Amino acid sequence: MNRPKDANNINKFWPEGWWKLMEYRIGIIPLPIYIVLAGVIFYFYKSGKFPTEVSMMIAVIALFGFSCSEIAKHIPGLRLIGIAAIFATFIPSYLVYSHILPSEIVKSVTDFTKTTNFLYLFIASIIVGSIFGMDRRVLIQGFMKIFVPIILGTILATIIGTLVGTALGLGTMHTLFYIVIPVMAGGVGEGAIPLSTGYAEILHQAQTDQFSQVLPPVMFGSLMAILFSGCLNLLGKRYPSLTGNGKLQISGSEDLTNLHGETSGTSDVGHIAAAGITAITLYLVGTLTAKAFGWPAPVIMLFLAVLLKLTRAISPQLQQGAYVVYRFFATAVTYPLLFAIGVSITPWDKLVASFALPNLITIVATVGTMTATGFFVARWLNMHPIDTAIVTSCRCGQGGTGDVAILTASNRMELMPFAQVATRIGGGLTVLGALFAYRYFH
Repeated sequence: MNRPKDANNINKFWPEGWWKLMEYRIGIIPLPIYIVLAGVIFYFYKSGKFPTEVSMMIAVIALFGFSCSEIAKHIPGLRLIGIAAIFATFIPSYLVYSHILPSEIVKSVTDFTKTTNFLYLFIASIIVGSIFGMDRRVLIQGFMKIFVPIILGTILATIIGTLVGTALGLGTMHTLFYIVIPVMAGGVGEGAIPLSTGYAEILHQAQTDQFSQVLPPVMFGSLMAILFSGCLNLLGKRYPSLTGNGKLQISGSEDLTNLHGETSGTSDVGHIAAAGITAITLYLVGTLTAKAFGWPAPVIMLFLAVLLKLTRAISPQLQQGAYVVYRFFATAVTYPLLFAIGVSITPWDKLVASFALPNLITIVATVGTMTATGFFVARWLNMHPIDTAIVTSCRCGQGGTGDVAILTASNRMELMPFAQVATRIGGGLTVLGALFAYRYFH
């Protein structure tokens, strides 16, 4: 007896056809789950009782974050230069500014992002996993060498950026202190805020007035660094000899998989959990000691992780677990995090405020000089030009947020420890030097 045609079609679809559908993903979300999740979120929004519990917040930022990145990945040409990181950050910023994103979702995401501060959980996991995965000898050499292009890049970017701004009629002092310095100040929390506070105290003005002037260059400088890093990633694909794909030094074994081996199967759930709590503990210790040293907690955490690695205080099994934690956060958390940042701490109007042509040219010259210095100095230090240039471009990033976006655009999250050195230490020294000079000239 012949079976009905509909029955044959069902048998062909289930379960293999369904399994194929489940493997089609928006980011990491299977398509059927994505549709259900979108429906659930829409229902709660229309009900007027939008829950703010952690499960709902994770669902919201995951759905929107991966949606933004997925749109970018289907734009021909632009997807090759890291545009997904820009879309995941700046599309939500625009949606908030234009009131397209519902206010209930904006408030819930903003409160969740600021109260949990999970940006630092992300950075802690990435840093600890990256450092624990490096060869000990190459690790210390990398940290010693990376200061050379960072310092040279800072000097040259300061000079060239100031000269360009002056030539465009912005004035030497204004260009230096309100455009070039903010670009390299290390972001908002560690850069624009202390910088504007210092300027305000020196001038006896309101801090908000100064903050509104230094914030736009911070925002646009970070955007340019993201674009440059995406272009560098594309250049590396065309000229493989210029890049180490996440390694800084030409000789050595910085590759995380040398230690961990993604397919080794030696990491069990216990080691992964232990590595996660180790990363959290290092960050909390950094937070505790930050008050005594006056350095940002991520910087102290970075040095503690390096110390543990160099003294062999961490077992190989725990290092393998740290690598799994690193891969999980890099794969599953990056775009939701960027969306949350775009909603909560990326004001679209401040970014648009940078769009005066002389300002744009000056910022591009500053970021371009910093990035180019890393590229050309790298060969002298036996380092990969593209990877070194990406790290130096982080000097112009928006703090930890910028580091995440820049390294996402370049697909080199392994460089996070070096990026933190460029952003946190370089930015802190820039702010201190700028305030000293500003007081002297005024």
